[in-house]
Amino acid sequence: MKMLLIVAAAGLTIGLTACSQNEEPKSADKEKEVVEQSGKDEETESEKQTEDKMAIASNEFFEPFNGKIDHIHGVGYAGDQGAPFYAAHDGLKVFEDGKWFKTKKQNNDYMGFNATQDGFYSSGHPGEDSDLPNPIGIQKSTDNGQTLESLVLEGEIDFHIMGVGYENKAIFVQNPHGNSLMEAEKFYLSENNTDTWQEMNANGLQDEIISVAVHPQKTDYLAAAGQQGIYLSEDKGSHFEKITNGGQGTSVFFTNESLIYGSYQDGTPRLVKLSLDDGVETEIPLPKMKEDAVMYFAQNPKNKQEMTFTTFNGNIFFTEDGGSSWDLMVEAGNLK
Repeated sequence: MKMLLIVAAAGLTIGLTACSQNEEPKSADKEKEVVEQSGKDEETESEKQTEDKMAIASNEFFEPFNGKIDHIHGVGYAGDQGAPFYAAHDGLKVFEDGKWFKTKKQNNDYMGFNATQDGFYSSGHPGEDSDLPNPIGIQKSTDNGQTLESLVLEGEIDFHIMGVGYENKAIFVQNPHGNSLMEAEKFYLSENNTDTWQEMNANGLQDEIISVAVHPQKTDYLAAAGQQGIYLSEDKGSHFEKITNGGQGTSVFFTNESLIYGSYQDGTPRLVKLSLDDGVETEIPLPKMKEDAVMYFAQNPKNKQEMTFTTFNGNIFFTEDGGSSWDLMVEAGNLK
């Protein structure tokens, strides 16, 4: 089976300057000064990388966490910070550099949670320490949830089924009941940050939907996981094609090049990467799971080998080698 190899090339610019005959040679002192300055630059870059790596630990809005994680409603690398965020019924939990953290305030019941390049979008219900109306409609944050911007339908609706593009911010929802903008049980797409909505026919999506996803850049690509399988649309949700045979769809997630989906059939969970270019499917190895499956999945945009997923039984797994080995970080809601 052909595997799609994604190679992230780091650009390294080397300036080759020819010395002219009239150029004054550098003295030993000047050469020493250049070497010392280069060393300082390397130290500064190293310090910056360490700082970036510990962005959550050094953020005053977070504190160490050692409690229980219940009712996760989404996972993703919010704000492209290199750390996975887990949206629970009592606020955000973040796993960074082997340690767990939680938000000190705005511990809302985040549902329909979607990480984006500059933060996250979510629906849900207010927490005990929040003055948001119930339900919260669609909220956006660019500072890890410290402040929330109300976008639409605040006090009217809680979207459980919502997908948001990581870079394009297109939003695709299934509306659970009628509100001031949408009819009940219909699918809607916004391509302008909720300013306007278009009802999508979603032909072929006659199923009980578990979750949806939007491509990071191309609004044409939408996906859905349903009781009868996995569905893919290439026309913004006008039509969906079922791309699996048998079994239940459990999760959907887009990278720029692929759709990664979870499924469950005959007691066996699967995690598959489908190339959007040539349709080739590659199995991503999973850890041993008993009567369980992938529920929410995310891949680190900065490191394609780093992935994490939550399960229907309340477990959280994490890998740094593309799935060759998985660490069980949370078992039935309890930190390991």
